[in-house]
Amino acid sequence: MYVLAWCGFLAVVGFVLALDLGVFNRHVRVIKTKQALRFTAVLAGFAFAFSIPVYFLYEYQIWGFGTLERVVHGHQVTQRIRGAEAVWTYAVAYVLELSLSTDNVFVMAVIFKVFRIPRQFQHRVLFWGILGALILRGVMIGVGAAAIKRFDWMMYVFGGFLVWTGWRMLFLPEHTDEHPDEHWYVRVTRRVLPVSPTLDGEHFVTRIPGREPGTMRWAVTPLFLTLTVVECTDVMFAVDSIPAVFGITQDPFIVFTSNIFAILGLRSLYFAVASLISMLRFLKPCLAVLLAYIGTKMIVSEYFDWHPSALVSLAPIALILLGGLLASKFFPTPPEPIPPELPTDDTMSSPDIELPPGDPK
Repeated sequence: MYVLAWCGFLAVVGFVLALDLGVFNRHVRVIKTKQALRFTAVLAGFAFAFSIPVYFLYEYQIWGFGTLERVVHGHQVTQRIRGAEAVWTYAVAYVLELSLSTDNVFVMAVIFKVFRIPRQFQHRVLFWGILGALILRGVMIGVGAAAIKRFDWMMYVFGGFLVWTGWRMLFLPEHTDEHPDEHWYVRVTRRVLPVSPTLDGEHFVTRIPGREPGTMRWAVTPLFLTLTVVECTDVMFAVDSIPAVFGITQDPFIVFTSNIFAILGLRSLYFAVASLISMLRFLKPCLAVLLAYIGTKMIVSEYFDWHPSALVSLAPIALILLGGLLASKFFPTPPEPIPPELPTDDTMSSPDIELPPGDPK
């Protein structure tokens, strides 16, 4: 019966994806900021409404929910999770994951800029990219939950990794990744698959002239290369964000559902705020401090077997995020012109774009 809850959640995810592709975005078009904000609000409503079944599942221990088996100093212990605590934990994990995703928004904007993908095709890339991310993150969360349940020292590993990641973001020179077309996975794709030098509308695969005169062969388009980079980039971000959510709770259902709802909102969040990310001057330091705090909390909590309530965990996270937003508001960076490739409502690129310099094959 425990599996029914997972199937029910996946059915909700399928409904949201169908709503996105079949109702809100049936046709290839430019998604404007107001439309993206409305759909972001709809997805956030779905995410918080899901806290209702979370409460009943954990409060009344339906289908085995409400108990968490952990290993503490080599001994198996069972922790009781009440409904209200589960709801607060789920909400904190969702807000945390959504906050960490804002950095991913900027990277996506850079990817689309480098590959010169027109705005009307960006939604298609993000839709299939996030669909793949759901599968990849599900696997990573499953592996992480199994490792933590079996080896309690994995919490020290995750916590130390988050502290190191925060220190790296805060003190090392910023790496904006302005040339994703030079990454190894793009080079491998070009070596394995023939690549069309131009886009073919919204298609990932097209036909190009073959080596022999008068012949045609299948080839992937630059849209497919962009999808490859988006997928690989999400995996790299997940390496940071998933351990951070495990720092809030070790319950795999809460980790998975909060993570997936945040990823579902990432696509609309991109179109809503990508052009505003550059205004958040202290976003990177804010996220660095957030990761370092969560990593330290994981280490201290595991060593002393201290597990504060979700409200206690939420307060520092909220203060860190609020402090970053206020600092960015009162100490902004000088405004810079927004490149035409970024998602503003009055700009659009031409669909017939050549690939960045490089061997198309």
